[in-house]
Formats: sequence, C-alpha cells, structure tokens
Amino acid sequence: MLTKVIEQSNIDHFVKWFERAEKIVIVSHVGPDGDAIGSSLGLWHFLNSQDKIANVIVPNAFPDFLKWMPGSKDVYLYDHYKEYADQLIAEADVICCLDFNAIHRIDAMEEAVLASPARKILIDHHLHPEDFCKIIISHPGISSTSELVFRLICRMGYFSDISKEGAECIYTGMMTDTGGFTYNSNNREIYFIISELLSKGVDKDAIYRKVYNTYSESRLRLMGYVLSQMKVYPDYQAALISLTSNEQSQFEYTRGDSEGFVNIPLSIKGIVFSCFLREDTEQPMIKVSLRSVGTFPCNQLASEFFNGGGHLNASGGEFYGTMEEAKIVLEQALEKFKPLLNAKG
Repeated sequence: MLTKVIEQSNIDHFVKWFERAEKIVIVSHVGPDGDAIGSSLGLWHFLNSQDKIANVIVPNAFPDFLKWMPGSKDVYLYDHYKEYADQLIAEADVICCLDFNAIHRIDAMEEAVLASPARKILIDHHLHPEDFCKIIISHPGISSTSELVFRLICRMGYFSDISKEGAECIYTGMMTDTGGFTYNSNNREIYFIISELLSKGVDKDAIYRKVYNTYSESRLRLMGYVLSQMKVYPDYQAALISLTSNEQSQFEYTRGDSEGFVNIPLSIKGIVFSCFLREDTEQPMIKVSLRSVGTFPCNQLASEFFNGGGHLNASGGEFYGTMEEAKIVLEQALEKFKPLLNAKG
C-alpha cells in the first residue's frame, strides 16, 4: 500500500478538470531528462487510454538514449514546431506542467503557456514551486515526477488502465532520476511501485541496458578524457570535472553524451561531493551538475553559489561567466561548506 502523499483536494480538483477536458497538453523543462520525458509520456499514454486528445511539448531535443521510449516519436520539440505547438497550447483545455518548479524553466514556451486560457496543473518534486498553476502538486520528498504521476493515476482510480508502454516510461523516469536507484531512493514505497510496474510487463533489465548501455564510442572516449582532467580536493572530500564547448566538439558531442559523468567521482574512496561544469553549446552559460553522498546538502550549495537548487544529493544550477570563473566560485563554495563536507555521516 502507498501512503496518500497527494492531498485529496488536489485529486478531486484534477478529476473534475480531467472529466471535462478533451484537449490536454503536457509540457516539461528545457533540456528534458529521463524524468521529464518519462513522466510526460507516462501521463500521455494514460490520457490516450481515456480517449483524450493529448500532446507532449518540450522546449528542445532530448538525449538519444531516451528515444526508444514508447511515444517518444510523438513528442513535439518547440524549437522545431513553434507555430503548431503554440496552437496546441492555445487550444488546450488543460495544461499539465511536469518536472519543473519555475515558469522560466520551459524557456521560449513560457509566454505561450502563460497566455493560454487552459487550466493549469503543476506536478513536480523540486523545492519552492512558483505560483503559476491553479493546482500545485509539489512534493520534494518524492524521488521523481514520474513517481508522482504514478501516484496521481492510482489515486484517481485508474491503475488498471496503465499500459505496459506507460509503465515503461514511468519506470524509466524513476530510474534515471535516482541514478539507477543509487540516491534519493531509500523510501520503500519506491520498490512497491516498481513491483506494480513490473506487473504490467516492464522488463527493468532491458530498460537499464537501453538507457545506460547504448552509448557511442565517442562518449566513452570523452569520458576517459574528462576523467583524465579531473581535479580532486582532498581537504574538502570533493572532486571537479569539467567540459568546455571546444572539448565537446573534439569528441563529436551529442546531447546526452555526458549524462551520468557527475556521478563517477563519487566512486573514489572518501569523496562525498562531485561537481561537473559543462559549457552549454546553445546558450552562453555553464551548466552545473552536483551530486553528493550522505548528508551533504548540495542543493544548498547550488542555491547559494549557482542560482540553482534541487535535492539533497542531486542538484544543479547555472553560471554566467567563463569556465575559469566558475571554478573559482566552486572553490569559494567548497571553503564555505568545508565543515559540512568534512562532517561524518
């Protein structure tokens, strides 16, 4: 049995919208990851089973290792189909905002979503949600938005209508947002949900292979290069890896090639905090990915130094400046957080 995490009033409110709606649009954040696509397609498959006209729209492309997911070919990329996407958003009865807590996270789609007369619901697990939706289902203690989508469907009374394809998408989102269930995944209810998804015919081993074992040769060579340049800070029990746009071009970088890199330094004995700085190839900024083990709050560091946030052990942010400037800021952060980095437990 699952605890009733989502407030009953939010369930009742959404059910009323759901019963009346014909056209539903699902949107998620820029640079969609496994949870963004998994939760969106998981909900999309469910809505299709209920004879709703549903569409998934994301700001830009998602990684190749997610393109096997059932329904991925039907996802609209806003930067490719802006005019048609704007029409879908404007004509929607309901817009479901998944896996983001701030409207700017949908990038160029922001104006169209805010202007739409559609009723809007937020389903997310990040801290401090903005007030741009009528219904806000926000639970930072939950491991992934995909898990929240599963809980929502079940609370509405439609578990039996979750298809194998929908279950595969939900499982993928849960798996990727916990690093293969290696962080933010100690709640035993996660494994009850996994059991329920397996009952739908999900092959979790096959999904793992499709997500983590189908990378290109260039990714492996890129990984080797990045690790050869890694800097370790023994006094802070921390490690830094980085990747400039020039270095990306040398290794035929494609979106998603550096997925999971930030986790690798945590395999070093004694390292409790890992930072990955990557120059964005589309915008003049540096993407910051942070991971930790134990009780070190990398979300606090992300918020204070990199205009970001996230979860205790998995967070991110952005930095506007050069790579060298970003490294200096990181070292300032390490010094400030040194007592927590060196704390036991």
